[in-house]
Parts: sequence; C-alpha cells; structure tokens
Amino acid sequence: MTKRVVVVGGGIAGLAAAQRLLERGLDVVLVDRGERTGGKLRTGTLAGGPVEQGAESFLMAGPDGGPSAAVRLAGAAGLAGAVVHPTPARAAVAIDGGLRELPSGTLMGIPLAEDPGVPDVSSDAPLLPPGGDLTVGELVRPRRGDAVVDHYVEPLLGGVYAGRADRLSLRMALPKLAAAAERSHTLTEALRSAVAAPASRGPVFGTIEGGMSRLTDAVTAALPDVRLGSTVRELRRHGAGWRLTVGSTHDPGFLDADGVVLAVPAAPAARLLSTVEGLAGVPLEYASVALVALALPATKLPELSGFLVPATEGFAVKAVTFFDQKWAHLHRPGVTLLRASVGRHGDEQQLQRTDENLVALVRHELAVLLGVDALPDPVAGAVYRWGGALPQYTPNHQDRVRTLRETLRRHPAIAVAGAAYDGVGIPACITSGWAAADAVLEGLGE
Repeated sequence: MTKRVVVVGGGIAGLAAAQRLLERGLDVVLVDRGERTGGKLRTGTLAGGPVEQGAESFLMAGPDGGPSAAVRLAGAAGLAGAVVHPTPARAAVAIDGGLRELPSGTLMGIPLAEDPGVPDVSSDAPLLPPGGDLTVGELVRPRRGDAVVDHYVEPLLGGVYAGRADRLSLRMALPKLAAAAERSHTLTEALRSAVAAPASRGPVFGTIEGGMSRLTDAVTAALPDVRLGSTVRELRRHGAGWRLTVGSTHDPGFLDADGVVLAVPAAPAARLLSTVEGLAGVPLEYASVALVALALPATKLPELSGFLVPATEGFAVKAVTFFDQKWAHLHRPGVTLLRASVGRHGDEQQLQRTDENLVALVRHELAVLLGVDALPDPVAGAVYRWGGALPQYTPNHQDRVRTLRETLRRHPAIAVAGAAYDGVGIPACITSGWAAADAVLEGLGE
C-alpha cells in the first residue's frame, strides 16, 4: 500500500518537498491555509505587465559551483528555457547625499584587502573555534571599521534579511566566510579563502520570464492533491503515523498520514510540534517589510540596477530596484518601473502607515535620494506587505536547528523545512524542502 505524506505549507520549500516525495512514488497531500501556493514568491500585474510582489531572483550556482536548487527545480518543472538574467547595470549605495557604486573586490560589502587605517591584527588562534558562531558585526567591525559595516555590509544584509549586522549570525548570513574563519587567523586570510571556493561561470542571478509564480504554479500543477484554504490546527501521533486536525474549530476534519513535513514559519511549526511529547520548535524573531512598486511615465534614472540605503542615512526606504533597467524583459515603452523596500528589524513603525501614505513617503524619499525636486505622478502603483516575512538568525541558530532535527528523528517520519531553518534564499528553501522529504523517506524506510 502506498504511504501517504502530508506537507503543511505551500511555499517554495513545501512545494519542493512535495515534488521530491511525489517523484519517489508516495501519495502526497499538500495543505496550505492561503488561497494559492507560492508563499513569498508571487507575481502580480502593474501597468500592463508582470511585477514581483516578493522575491525577484535566485542564485544560479549552488555551494559546489554547480547549478543551484532553483535552477534544477525550474528544469524539473519544464521552465529551463524561461530562466533569464539581469543586465550588466551595477548597483549603488546612498551615502552622504550621493549615490556611490558598490565597490568591487568585496564579499557582502567587506573589502578583501586590509585597510591601513584599521589594522587586521593576527590572533594566535583561528577567528572562530570549530562550530562556533558570532554576529557579522562582531567579526567585521574590529577588523574593517564601523564605516564599512554601516555603509556597505549592513545595507546588503538588510536587502536580504531586513536585519542588522550586529545581530545576524555569521554562519547563516555568510557560511563560506564562517567556514574559512575556522582555519584563518586574520579576516583578510578568511576572506581570500572564502572567495577562492569553487564558483560557476556565467550570470550570478536569474529569474523566470513572466514571473516567479510561473515556477510555483508549474510545480503545483504536477501535484495530485492540493488543499488550499485549509488550516492545520493540531498534530498528534496516531497509531504508527500521524493525525492532523484541519479546518475550523467548529467543524474540524482529520487527515491521517504516515509522514509529515512542516514547511511553515517557526511559530506555527512550534505550535503544531507542542502537541507531541518531547517536541518543541526553534525560537525565532521575524522582520516585516513592505514593497512599494511604482510605474512612472518614462523617467530618466541613474544608469544603475538600483541602490541601497544604509540605516545611518535616516530614510525609511532601505533599497530600490530599477526593474526595467535591471531586467531587460520587463521593459515597457513609455513606462519606468521601480520598486522600493521599507522595513528593518526593530524599526517597523513606518509600516503602520496606510498604503497611500507609504507611497507618498517613498516618492518623497526617492526624490531626495535621486537629487530631484519630485518624481512624476505614477501611472500605477501598489504596496505589497509581508508581515513577519524574514527570519532573524541570531548566533548559534544552526545548533538550535540541529537539536530540533535530532529530536524529530526519534519520532516516525516527521521533518521541518523552510527559511526558518536553512536560509532565506530561494535555492536554500528548495534544498531545505528536498532534505525534509529525504528525512521523511528515510523514516518510512523508503
């Protein structure tokens, strides 16, 4: 008899887990409380064309230099030919009233070369003990200076995590640098070792022509049993497997399974696990963000893909993408398309504004940042809000995840997946989903 696995959560990690389980011949049921799958990968329409409401791109290469998990999943979904790449336009950072191109010869904004004004003192022991962790700021500030962290490192981290350099785990944010720091006595040595790791040739980033929803929709379409608008309220052991309580509290239904993948954020995962003796989730804070997309009448912008705004500059806007300059396939005659990001961890009060007020704030700040009196009135605009979207990994996060997974292995065929555990990038979430599926398969003896 074919064994059944229920995947809770229809984001990219849950979809990847379901795809892997289906490939292995299991009966797969995917359950999601929303009206559609895809999670934070969602494509909308603005000014007659596609616009990403969430994540816009993925890394093309994996840690080993081969194709990333996102590239492989796109191929499996029949979309290998739909992968497109950004233009050569460079990004900038807003500092002291001007836009400076992001410097080359860096790793996440950290200069590879030592600054004579900030000596990179060698230590007797490696920078990190085996398995140790610290914040990005703790490693970089003493060895490259506050200006490097505040002007370059933190804005780049903020663009990915909406987080702070002095709170984010080095192992989660910069795993190659953390590994190199275990065998290096200076930051310069660690940086050179980290960038010397195998790398692929060709473009660094890619996206799906027509929108990221094409990828999630294609994976969803291959699944035989997708149940949307269904909230999983409880998880309990049932016989040799599991019973999930699904639906409203007044009229609950039950779904029995041999195995379960929880591909949901940390808090709902912890709530479901709490009903199983000996299980608990991973404590994790999240940052909220809002993305403001504007379609302007054809407007001359700096020849950049966009720019970052350090928190020290005092603006609510933390990043801007000039979409039609970064992605040639998004160019529309007579229209200039851009998207601004607002919201940093611990500083979310600007997100309390109404959509109209937030659009007005973004237009005003962009005019100041671009050095113009005002931006033209948009022909179309939209605000996409992502409450509690980006996990904030504090040091030793990997240890907490490892402890959880070791505990899960004492129970039959249950695993967790997603950004809460293994990283926020699209390839990281897909890899997390595949790993969770493999863990469940192992637990089922498949």
